[in-house]
Amino acid sequence: MKLKLDKALSLVAISVLSAIGSAHAAPVYEIVNLDEATYDLRGTLDGTRNGYAMGVDANGQLIGISKGKKKLDVDDVDDGIVDVEDGIAPEELISYSIYKAIEANNFTFTASANPESAEPWTPEFYSIAGTTAPGSTDDEGEVIINSIDTYFYGINSNGIKVGSFTAPEKKEEYVGTIEDQDFWFYREFELRGVAVNDNISPAAELQLVPPYTTFSREEEEDKPAATVELGGWSAAAAVNEANIATGYGSTALASFSEKYVNSCIDDYDPEAENPIPVDICIQANQYPINSRRNIQYQTRALVWDLNQFDANGDPLVTELPLGLTPPENSTLVYTAQGLGLNADAVVVGRSHVFRDGKTDRLYQDAAFWKKNTNGEYEYNWVDFDDKDIYASIGYDINDSGLMVGKYSKYIGGYPRTKFFIYDTNNPTELPITPEDFREGLSDLSSNPKDINNQGLVVGSIEVTYDKEKPRPKAGFLYNHNDKEFVNLNDTLVCESKGYVASEENGWERNKVTIIDGTGEELTYSSDIYVVEANSINEDGTIGGTAFIRKPRYQFDSNGNLILDEETKLPLFELDGNGDPVTSYLPRMVVLKPTAGEACDFTDVPEEKPYERKGAASFVWLFALPLLWLRRRKYSF
Repeated sequence: MKLKLDKALSLVAISVLSAIGSAHAAPVYEIVNLDEATYDLRGTLDGTRNGYAMGVDANGQLIGISKGKKKLDVDDVDDGIVDVEDGIAPEELISYSIYKAIEANNFTFTASANPESAEPWTPEFYSIAGTTAPGSTDDEGEVIINSIDTYFYGINSNGIKVGSFTAPEKKEEYVGTIEDQDFWFYREFELRGVAVNDNISPAAELQLVPPYTTFSREEEEDKPAATVELGGWSAAAAVNEANIATGYGSTALASFSEKYVNSCIDDYDPEAENPIPVDICIQANQYPINSRRNIQYQTRALVWDLNQFDANGDPLVTELPLGLTPPENSTLVYTAQGLGLNADAVVVGRSHVFRDGKTDRLYQDAAFWKKNTNGEYEYNWVDFDDKDIYASIGYDINDSGLMVGKYSKYIGGYPRTKFFIYDTNNPTELPITPEDFREGLSDLSSNPKDINNQGLVVGSIEVTYDKEKPRPKAGFLYNHNDKEFVNLNDTLVCESKGYVASEENGWERNKVTIIDGTGEELTYSSDIYVVEANSINEDGTIGGTAFIRKPRYQFDSNGNLILDEETKLPLFELDGNGDPVTSYLPRMVVLKPTAGEACDFTDVPEEKPYERKGAASFVWLFALPLLWLRRRKYSF
């Protein structure tokens, strides 16, 4: 399924909303990873389509994720990120199967404000678990197929980066009746938290092993004792300056999943016509089948102390309490996730909970975990005192105890999400919903991502009021001290929007010249729009995602790139006027405060970036592992 840019958003609509939300003097920002010569964003790794900034520390070090080297075969657009580009060849589709080699689609990178660099804030590939950069080749010149997906989510000023990765591909010689099938393909785990430190030599890389990884059963009358390595799952979402990390991981196998593991053990017969080894059977059941995985885990919020280690050399891990006591003999899967923490290691996130002691309805609500006088973590529910809220989640917390998150409810008959801020040091007070572009509670969905110790919050917000249509989004900046809420695009200098100085108009769109496969010169207008802000450090540097206008190539009905017969170079898609057709691609963006003036010039272009549904990169983290695997279509 492909979500297309089939609807244009004029700058007029955005400007109207922006003016409403700009009553106070906001800081002025410039995009510092903009190539001044080409007006292109240095925002993703070579060989990938999309780039996202995930975190920036006090030293000007940034972490990010590049994706889209290939197109994923997706059966549920709501659960994943679908490229806005059309015409990706069918042979470029990625799907996972025990009969197909595993190919990665996500790559980690770093960037920095290095003043000695000619191109500061340029993404540089960062290897985790031996991964290779997109497009790497071996000694024979063959492209290396990387099987490990990697993710960065958090960074501190000590050089510690945290995230997750998948296990590398393993192969087992195939035995069966399928012709031309040489191997089965599998991996030891689907997702594993990781912490890396490249400020020491050699760089340290620590796996953040979840409490539960191995299935064991005792001997029964008709079944022998058995042990199977399932791998479990875990992910690290954030790390503080004391090198304490939080995230989540598997603590037990879901009860209904035991029958599938037992079947893999008991049904394996090496003498059968099509035997499926236990490890291969386990892998097949870890892949979703019709959007459901047969092997699922009880998942809890976790804290890892990266300064202390157990007998196996793994960082000490603490399981945080669930927001409820599961009923006896319950077969449900209960989940909690830690997603942010502060200097005091107060953790925020979400947990399943029974509200008001009623066990007939299960909710996932925002929560925070705080140590008591005995040094033990205690669970705290975030109560909104609003029965219409059907879910909530906490994303981050600053050192003053201010927590940011979002809740979900119907507003005007439509499901919306609203940004909230909550003082965890005053739990008797209710969370606050900041006003955005209207007085009172607007129906614009908003998602906060980060809060710094100055009380500055960044995230994304919808910018039109259409009821029945998908709404475009913009990055926002909220100052909790003076309650100022602004569209980040209104704080940018003109150059950071794609304009250049003009003697005639003062400003005009920068014109980009490209060479078509026919040798003809074509031009299109630069356009940059910040669609989300994911991180803000103490000096106000913001890392996020911007859409940038790019021309589209021509493809035939089979999805193959059309080349000029003589030059063998690709042809650009043209409109009725002979101009290149353009679309908008997501790129990492870095914004820094500047002494310049915010741009008040507009040229009302025909098109503005139209953000596809599910385009926010942070959804990767908050859907993991509950939804992450569903982005791919699996078969076996």
